[in-house]
Amino acid sequence: MQKNGDQSFQLTFDEIQNIAGLPIDHSFLKYKKELTDYGYHVGKISMKEQTVIFNKID
Repeated sequence: MQKNGDQSFQLTFDEIQNIAGLPIDHSFLKYKKELTDYGYHVGKISMKEQTVIFNKID
């Protein structure tokens, strides 16, 4: 997250699982709060498309 300079980017559930080592479930909702330490927050979680949009905090 820290190395990504984009204002906004999207990852699939599978990509997140590969990066974080844990599946997208209720535990992800708990840990998503830690993203603010890296300058990002979760913008939108799409269960249909199985993607998560991350937005940079201004």
